[in-house]
Amino acid sequence: MKKYFFLIFSFLLFQSITQAQNKILTIEDVVFNSYSSLAPSNLRQLSWIPNSNDYVYLVTEGQSQQIVKFSAENDNSEVMLSLEGLNQKLKESGLNEVKSFPYFYWIDNKTLSFTQDNFLLNYDVKKKSLTKIINYPKKANNTTNAPNNKFIAYTVGNNLFVSLDIDQTTQITLDDESGIINGQSVHRNEFGINGGIFWSPNSNYIAFYRMDETMVTDYPILDISTTPATYKLIKYPMAGQTSHHVTIGIYDIKNQKTNFLKTGEPLEQYLTCVTWEPSEKYIYVAHLNRDQNHMQLTKYDAETGEKIKMLFEEKDEEFVEPEHDLIFLPNDENQFLWFSERDGYQHLYLYDTDGKLIKQITKGEWVVKSFDGFDKKGENILISATKDGVLENHYYIINIESGEITKISNGVGIHRINANSDFNYFIDSYSSLEIPREINIVDAKGKIIKNIHKSENPLKDFKIGKTEISSLFTDDGIELYTQTIYPPDFDKTKKYPVIVYVYGGPHSQQVNNSWPVGRYDFWFHLMAQNGYIIFQLDNRGEDNRGSAFEQATFRKLGTIEIADQMKGVEYLKSLEYIDKDRFGVYGWSYGGFMTTSLMLRTDGAFKVGVGGGAVIDWKYYEVMYTERYMDTPETNPDGYDEANLLNYVENLNGKLLLVHGTDDGTVVWQQTLSFVQKATNLNKQLDYYPYIGHEHGVRGQDALNLYTKITNYFLENL
Repeated sequence: MKKYFFLIFSFLLFQSITQAQNKILTIEDVVFNSYSSLAPSNLRQLSWIPNSNDYVYLVTEGQSQQIVKFSAENDNSEVMLSLEGLNQKLKESGLNEVKSFPYFYWIDNKTLSFTQDNFLLNYDVKKKSLTKIINYPKKANNTTNAPNNKFIAYTVGNNLFVSLDIDQTTQITLDDESGIINGQSVHRNEFGINGGIFWSPNSNYIAFYRMDETMVTDYPILDISTTPATYKLIKYPMAGQTSHHVTIGIYDIKNQKTNFLKTGEPLEQYLTCVTWEPSEKYIYVAHLNRDQNHMQLTKYDAETGEKIKMLFEEKDEEFVEPEHDLIFLPNDENQFLWFSERDGYQHLYLYDTDGKLIKQITKGEWVVKSFDGFDKKGENILISATKDGVLENHYYIINIESGEITKISNGVGIHRINANSDFNYFIDSYSSLEIPREINIVDAKGKIIKNIHKSENPLKDFKIGKTEISSLFTDDGIELYTQTIYPPDFDKTKKYPVIVYVYGGPHSQQVNNSWPVGRYDFWFHLMAQNGYIIFQLDNRGEDNRGSAFEQATFRKLGTIEIADQMKGVEYLKSLEYIDKDRFGVYGWSYGGFMTTSLMLRTDGAFKVGVGGGAVIDWKYYEVMYTERYMDTPETNPDGYDEANLLNYVENLNGKLLLVHGTDDGTVVWQQTLSFVQKATNLNKQLDYYPYIGHEHGVRGQDALNLYTKITNYFLENL
């Protein structure tokens, strides 16, 4: 029996259509203007001043820029610093002037901090004075400020350094071998890892990753800019192959000594969630086995590196995915919050430092997406969550003791909230399909105190069609959310071709109630203006729906996802205004894999496809990601064989364009080249375009060529 749930909500995306709204989007708009002139206006550098009810943002009028202070409690305002005044101070300090305000953050309620000319600088807004705090070399990378805002750790090449005073630099590591890397991200940025330097709370120690890649297979990246062409080698551990070894060092600032945590064996394990205890005596690490189905949270002595205790462990038949640091309570350094999906949804749990579970803080068939701070007493926390529906993002205050939840975001849509120090006022910035952007000051009960910004509709002069968010159900009752964009002059009596945009992979959610921003969204509307219906469906395997939904594709990537996407196609074909013979599909990365899969494994349901940076054979993809969702080629040969698109090339009968960056170190070029080779051997016609020198995405001016190519491919073939 077919089950469809029609129309959760439907909005005329841009209201008040008038005769003047006849402009058509161009590819230049898609590529160059979608993030700038055609994006909703915003308040730049908007932030709370610490320990106050005042906030600041950058006010620009012509060439004039000023940092202006406002109050949540009244309409008073005060200019704190002008660009002219800043440049005068920079000039007096022997530094280069700036054309616009650099990014700054507050140290306290009177001090702004920012960098310029490789100096960390403090500006005192009361004294109107600029102070050089620390400097670092131009070739420094991964710069990480200490909590005291007086020191900076950074990397040069593969080694770690620290600057403790003006022109005082210490080299912490001395590894000359190219395959050993210090102070940088490891495990290919999986498990929530985005850096390799971890300052202790009082700035007395630096924890850092040390990664030994010498045992990992070299992979060549071709460079045609030289004569003759040359290659550079990157380390790329493919599924089932030898992976790198990671350890964690602790550098003592005072004694200038380094010791390493005794993280033990097996050497091929993943170390994440590196967190200092507030006392700086201990450091915590989540150990994840290579199979990624067993996590152990372990406490170490920071001085000796000795293991103190394994606090607790989590196991799962599919996979465990620790991605969040421990969050210590500000009023009790012996208790911390821990993210876990152990009950099927990501929630917060309260533990003590002996590993005893005190209680589960949040619970229900919804997901805690982020932790966003404590109030001053440490009694309440701010989180974002899907409690009011996965299509939106809302914020809640939760009392740790009672569990009482108070929603503080107002209005449907996607919210981003920032609390002041007292948790009595919040900056709430949000958008929806109807609202480009609104920014309000709200109180702790969610009451709007005042509106401080409302963006005009940046597309008010353009012909834009309706966007409709709905859902449908799989045969076994799983709800799947969809988004449909219609042509501006949609007429139910006509027949329209469909372009399905797909990503479909883990850690993604495409359908939500937000204003369109960016190249993809604008390209959808450009194609709708050209007479296509654009359709998206969030299939099983994607994010924010709980572990059962996310793990449904385990060991069989590309199977459940295809079935769900085809449920969307089935629904579309039931509509009288759909041209059933004109379906196209487009996607990038995992979406490139899905695009190619849908072209080859659906009995000709799609006439045209464009896939970018596509995975073709999962055994060519990297260890951490692939083995989490597929296990190894040796332990799951049937799953790898079923997902391998080289096994379906003979089914290619429509028009397929594959594009790939030749320097792609994420999805290596070998993936689609192997597909080209197989298509050639089988005399299957395939369109292919390499983007020379580009990595996993095509950026800069060349993106104009990419979007022109994709657009024309559909216009000419669908």
